[in-house]
Amino acid sequence: MHYREILPILPLRDYVRYFWVLENSNDKAEKQTFKILPDGIPTLIYQDRPNLFLDQYHRVAPQLYVYGQFSQFTDQSVEGSFRIIGAYLEPTALKALFKYDAIEFSNKNIALEDIVPNTLLEQLVHADTIEEKIGLLSSFLLEQIQFNRFENKKVDYISLLLQKGRSLKEIQDEINTSERTLERLVKQHIGMSPKLFSRIMRFQSSLDLLRESRFKNLTTLSYQSDYYDQSHYIREFKEFTGVSPKEFIKSSDEQLINFPLFKSEE
Repeated sequence: MHYREILPILPLRDYVRYFWVLENSNDKAEKQTFKILPDGIPTLIYQDRPNLFLDQYHRVAPQLYVYGQFSQFTDQSVEGSFRIIGAYLEPTALKALFKYDAIEFSNKNIALEDIVPNTLLEQLVHADTIEEKIGLLSSFLLEQIQFNRFENKKVDYISLLLQKGRSLKEIQDEINTSERTLERLVKQHIGMSPKLFSRIMRFQSSLDLLRESRFKNLTTLSYQSDYYDQSHYIREFKEFTGVSPKEFIKSSDEQLINFPLFKSEE
C-alpha cells in the first residue's frame, strides 16, 4: 500500500489543507477494513473505480463524493486493488465552496453531482495521471471559490480557536457573541455543535500524543489532553474509534491519518 500527500496551489490553501493519494496495486488483496475517524475535517473523495468501498451497512460509496463532519467512526471495506484521491479541506470549507449549510453534509457521503452540476467525474475517469487528476480537482475547487465568493473571517477565527482548545465561554467573550449565536454559526459553517467539535478536537489532540508515544502512561495522557481522568479518556476514545487506546495501537495501521486499516485477528 502506498500513500502520499500533495500541497494545493496557493489560491486553494485557505480551503484545502492538502491532497492525498492512497493506493494498493495488489489485485488479489483480501478484504481490508478501514475506519474513518471523526477529525473535524470535510473531504472530497475520488475513487478510480466505481463500487470500490462499502460501509458497515454494505452501502456503496459514490465514485466522486463529499463527506462532511462525522460525529462517530464509520467502517469502510474494500477488496483487491484500489486508488483513491482526497482533498482534505478546512473545517469551514463546505459552506464557502457550495453555499449550503455544512450541517447538511454531516454524517453523509454525498455524490458531487447531487450538490452541484458538473462534468468532473467524466474528466477524472479519462485523465491518465495522478497529477492530471489533482489538477482537475484543483480547477473545480477554484471555480467554486470564484463563483461563490463567500468567506466569513469570524467563523474562520472561531474554527481556529476551537482547534486550539479554547473553551466556548472564552470564545464567546473574545468575539463578543452569545452562546446561541456561536451555536448557529458553528453548525452552519462547520457542521456540528461547537461542543461536539471541541470534543473531537480534544480527541484528535490526544490521538496525536498516542501516535507519537509522547506520554508516560494513559493516565498522564488523559491529563495532558484535558480529560477528567483515564476512564473519561478511554470512554471518549472508544466512542470515536470503537476500540480502546491500547487496541488502537496494537491493531491499526494508519498510513492515511484518521483512516486506519485495522488488522484482522489471527
